[in-house]
Amino acid sequence: MAMKSGLVLALIILFSIPSGVLAEPKNLDEIVDKALRLKPDLENGKKLYRNCALCHTPEGWGSPGGRFPQIAGQHQSVILKQLADIHDGNRDNPTMYPFSERAFAQGAQALADLSAYVARLPMVPNNTVGPGADLERGKKLYHDNCKKCHGANGEGDPEEFYPRIAGQHFLYLLRQLEWIKIKKRRNADEKMVKQIHGFDLHDLSAVADYVSRLRPDKTLLADHLDWRNPDFRRDFKTAQKAQRELAEDGEK
Repeated sequence: MAMKSGLVLALIILFSIPSGVLAEPKNLDEIVDKALRLKPDLENGKKLYRNCALCHTPEGWGSPGGRFPQIAGQHQSVILKQLADIHDGNRDNPTMYPFSERAFAQGAQALADLSAYVARLPMVPNNTVGPGADLERGKKLYHDNCKKCHGANGEGDPEEFYPRIAGQHFLYLLRQLEWIKIKKRRNADEKMVKQIHGFDLHDLSAVADYVSRLRPDKTLLADHLDWRNPDFRRDFKTAQKAQRELAEDGEK
């Protein structure tokens, strides 16, 4: 009798679980592929993005100093791949890991919602650029080594998971290039690692400077510098703002 009751209870639990959860693939690549094929719910994406906005800002513009990258306007496929790589340990990012873990725990639909929301945010129209010291050198290195994958204007390739790098902050670009060179960023394309192996710091800086000046298509940019994400309150407090306030309080 106890065995029969246990079986009935198990069946009740089984059939009370949403079918989407049972059908969720286990392999991260399969989850990413499924997320790309799902119709996103942007309202849910907006809710999920609140945690991301603490660092990346409600607009997705990151920080001008390059600590946090601009993610607005990035290809949905690239956003998903980076989240998967962080979650799987292929990209070291202790700050992001808990967020990626939570995102994947919610399944492919949540990932589709979040990534689609971010991809649709307009990009910052005035990202920070480099010093402009050797742009001709940067242009040559870019066209010889980077153009084939990232495109002539840094537009990337969503089908191949190559990121859009045009409009990215200079110091973020430079840091990522340095980390790829020393193999700290382990999820970089093998061809890219080989290409920049012989670059010195001047070369890396020149390329990052050139790329930071590549302009995304105007349709991808916010129409003015003061644009604010209407999905967030004006007084939404980001991590950077909170840190500044703490520092100011400490100086009083």
